[in-house]
Amino acid sequence: MTHSHHLDPYWLRWRQRIDQCLERLIPSARISPPLLHEAMRYAGIGAGKRYRAALVYAAGHALSSSEEILDIPACAVELVHAFSLVHDDLPAMDDDDLRRGKPSCHKAFDEATAILAGDALQTLAFEVLSDPAWVRRPAASRLQMVHTLAKASGSLGLAGGQVLDLNLASQDPTLKTLAAMHQRKTGALIEASVLMGGLCATDDSEILTRLKNYARPLGLAFQVIDDVLDGTADTDTLGKPAGADRERGQPTFLSVLGEAPARQYAQDLREQAIGALDDFELDATLLIALAHFTLERSH
Repeated sequence: MTHSHHLDPYWLRWRQRIDQCLERLIPSARISPPLLHEAMRYAGIGAGKRYRAALVYAAGHALSSSEEILDIPACAVELVHAFSLVHDDLPAMDDDDLRRGKPSCHKAFDEATAILAGDALQTLAFEVLSDPAWVRRPAASRLQMVHTLAKASGSLGLAGGQVLDLNLASQDPTLKTLAAMHQRKTGALIEASVLMGGLCATDDSEILTRLKNYARPLGLAFQVIDDVLDGTADTDTLGKPAGADRERGQPTFLSVLGEAPARQYAQDLREQAIGALDDFELDATLLIALAHFTLERSH
């Protein structure tokens, strides 16, 4: 069995690479308009687990891709993730005051700046991915990456998932409707991260399908554990308000299933994800370690 601590030296390096890359890609606060750039850097740099970036690097690693090639797609998925968090925290959405252990973007700045910072972080993701200066992959592969990330961000992914989430609070959802919502809100970007790592090395449809079959249950398992942690961990550990879902009356995997069945469901999903890599002729060690981390994490 490959446990998540095998990831530690890799993940440390990946996080350093991501922060150095984002320092360079997000305009300096010395460039006009300074407040917008300051808010973008506040939301995008130096915080978070970089779980989605780690998936890009791990998938690329499995296919012997160099980290230099993976930096840009890893940054692109983190930029989209940062944008989604800024907008999710807004008063009109989840109305959360704390994110990644510090005040949410709209609290540190103001609502209008946070909305625009989120918009600009999202478009920056596509700017860097489509930059002609990034010529490490054939144009067709890069176009496929842009398409993959755009689809994961839109009405069939993040945005659609958030709408379904906002509507769920007034319903009594089943496991099926909850899973369908999170397949979009959380799962789509996780799936895109793995696929983009794959696209950095190959356009082989069989390999990409394997990666997708790994990523899909993993994205759901990640959210199941997120829900369990929200209901059982404390605010300091989480870096965001604990129990926020319960206070909002938000249905979760924890409230629908209960803690022990929810953890079992996550374990079943993890086994599905790892099973998709069986007989994989590539080095799937880090992808398997990430599947274990998904369940073992404390925040």
